[in-house]
Amino acid sequence: MMAVRFPALCGALMLAAQSALAQSAPAQSAPDQTTPAVSVELNAIHPRDGACQFVLVGQNGTEADIDRLVLEAVLFDTEGRVATMTLLDLQDLPAGRMRVRSFEIGGITCEGVSRLLINGVSTCEPEGCGAAIEARSVTPIEVLQ
Repeated sequence: MMAVRFPALCGALMLAAQSALAQSAPAQSAPDQTTPAVSVELNAIHPRDGACQFVLVGQNGTEADIDRLVLEAVLFDTEGRVATMTLLDLQDLPAGRMRVRSFEIGGITCEGVSRLLINGVSTCEPEGCGAAIEARSVTPIEVLQ
């Protein structure tokens, strides 16, 4: 009777071990999802006469050059209403490189903007290069995606 239980116990332990390995394998082999392919940072804002200058830092963390990246952006006023919508043309972002771009947006003041929403990717060349974009801010203006 003891011989019957021991193989059954070994079989059950082997099945449990195989199940645990099968469940943990995808987590170990999955690519790191926390590292963005491309990041865009609102780095500075500067008041201009009747406008606000937004300075963005783009970082291409991929192994492929981006020939052109255009983001659709929405600026919200301090009361949470849409102040303006615009396209931000970051131009080229070479692989593994950083680029700084400046955008002067008229009809608003820097103090009158509370949030910048990256509404989406308008253009990304080559096709499909903007799948993983992370946006952040080091200014008082909150950046959302």
